[in-house]
Amino acid sequence: MDEKVWDFVSNNVPPIEFARARGARLAYQTWGSGDEAMVAIPPLAQNIEVAWEWPQVREMLERFGKFTRYLHYDKRGTGASDRRPAIAGVDERVDSLRCVMDAANIDAAHFFVQSDGGPIAILFAATYPHRVKSLILNGSFAALAQPWSEEERIERRERMVSEWGTPKSRIVDFFAPSLASNQAFRDWHQRYERHAASADSLRDLIDVSAETDVREILTELDVPTLVIHRRGDRIVSIELGRELARSIPGATLLELDGDDHYAYVGDLDEWMPAIEKFVTGNVTPRPDPKPSAAQVRIVTLGGFEVERDGERVPTSEWGSRMARDVCKRLVAARGWPVNREELIDMLWPDEADMKRLGARLSVQLSAVRRVLGGGVIADRQAVRIDLDAVSTDLEDFHRANDDTAIVAAYTGEFLPENRYDDWSIGVRDESRARYVAAARRAAEREAEVGNHDAAVSMARKIVAVDPYDTQAHHLIVGQLTAAGELGAARVAHQSWSKAMAELGVDVISFDAAAGS
Repeated sequence: MDEKVWDFVSNNVPPIEFARARGARLAYQTWGSGDEAMVAIPPLAQNIEVAWEWPQVREMLERFGKFTRYLHYDKRGTGASDRRPAIAGVDERVDSLRCVMDAANIDAAHFFVQSDGGPIAILFAATYPHRVKSLILNGSFAALAQPWSEEERIERRERMVSEWGTPKSRIVDFFAPSLASNQAFRDWHQRYERHAASADSLRDLIDVSAETDVREILTELDVPTLVIHRRGDRIVSIELGRELARSIPGATLLELDGDDHYAYVGDLDEWMPAIEKFVTGNVTPRPDPKPSAAQVRIVTLGGFEVERDGERVPTSEWGSRMARDVCKRLVAARGWPVNREELIDMLWPDEADMKRLGARLSVQLSAVRRVLGGGVIADRQAVRIDLDAVSTDLEDFHRANDDTAIVAAYTGEFLPENRYDDWSIGVRDESRARYVAAARRAAEREAEVGNHDAAVSMARKIVAVDPYDTQAHHLIVGQLTAAGELGAARVAHQSWSKAMAELGVDVISFDAAAGS
């Protein structure tokens, strides 16, 4: 990120810049003079340009710029970012965060997170730990615990959506109750709401937030963490902040008095000095291995493994069998999208709570991304492997365009350990058929020119994957006989007879096979 010291004396604000993220432009701003980079992950909805208009917001942003090089951005479908395509899901938001950091040339940063930006930061830290120096979770959560039924939740959501950006809006009453009687703030905030998100987008944003759950990876985080939470927060209960502090190893909890959810409301001196000290003086130095340049290859023919720079990734690094299964299924799709519901049904066939399971799927996708160093493209409907980021032996096999290369690329059956999974059968059969056809053509060519040993070798490759292939057995017997190896030819005929006997099928006599 370019080091810029912004002139906060003027009324100007940092210029809007844009990062490209899978078909959309994400708006971001950078400023500040500190040595440490800090990235602010957006809450439910915001507008980074309009936010500077309110004095308390400006004061908070200016203070961050005094001791950090600060970046904040609007997520897809909100604020100054492109309003189309649709609102992004959790996994897309993780990818968007990476794209924004890359665009701003930030390799690693401290993360300042408010509200429902917390799960995104947590997933990002689990996926790209080398890019996260610390987490500062302000009024945030791993999963929203809502005391009402789904019907009540929808009713509350629709009320919020219908009032959004109008004089009836009650956002201030709940998010900033200490300013509820300040009519100037209410008027400004209604305008801010309209600039932050449309009503339809707000509905989707609320649903994504309600469905998110990253609790199961909290204990796996290895990053300095400061949790800040107001005891009377009416939007995110203090108990959810305490849950974060209990579950993240080594996390520090700073509890504050007050009822406001917005960090900028109230006395900044209650928490800003703690962040400054945490970032500039108390953060444990962390190695920056920058493993992003690793060459990642996924092997599926003959068995499953992932290699980074030629070294096998140990099974323990995956965290769970489910993450490996997701990776396998995505490879089987060969770059085509796999519906999220299919992945959920594959992992949890006996469970029906799609919202909760969707959050659990995001956790597994985070593990896949961590192992692959990215390599996954996801939206709210589907997930696919990024074949521009990783290579697979399956793709190499299907790209091979001559028989010798096809035979050489086939190193075994596609995922033999998943032989009975429906999603693997078509890929396995197609790959085997392509291999057998190539080996047969090669064997017949060698036989035609009298290369008996080469012809037998190719035919035996066919028998190894299909012991009942009559053509291959016949060719082996004939070529061994032509080479003068009658003993070996008779043994081959016996093996052929034994294999076909399992099917109740008789084979032609040895003399007939040897002479034809």
